[in-house]
Amino acid sequence: MRLGKSLGEAARSIMTSNQDIITRRAQITATFKEELIRRLNLPFTPEDIHEDVSLFGSGLGLDSLDALEIVLCAESCFKLKFPEDGAPILRSINTIVDFVIAEQDKQGVQP
Repeated sequence: MRLGKSLGEAARSIMTSNQDIITRRAQITATFKEELIRRLNLPFTPEDIHEDVSLFGSGLGLDSLDALEIVLCAESCFKLKFPEDGAPILRSINTIVDFVIAEQDKQGVQP
C-alpha cells in the first residue's frame, strides 16, 4: 500500500509542477505581448498574436527598428540582457519566452 501511495504523491507532485510551468509561461507570454503591443503601438490584442507567428516579414511585418524595441521591451520587462548574436531569439513570441525562462532559471529568478 505504501508504494501505491508514493506513486500517487509523485503523480500529484508532477501535475503540480507541470501546472506551475504552464502558468509561468502563460504569465511571461501575456506580459510580453501586452508590453510589445503598447510599445510598438500595434493594432492587435494579445489574443490576436499567435505565439509562433514570425515577428518579421510575412508574420507581423515588423522591421529592424522594431527589433531593437523588442529587445528593449524584453530586457526592461524581465530584467535580463540579450546576447549580441541574439537574432534567432527574435523569431517569435515563443522563442523570446523560451529565452526569458532560460535566463531567469540561470539567474535563479523566482516567477
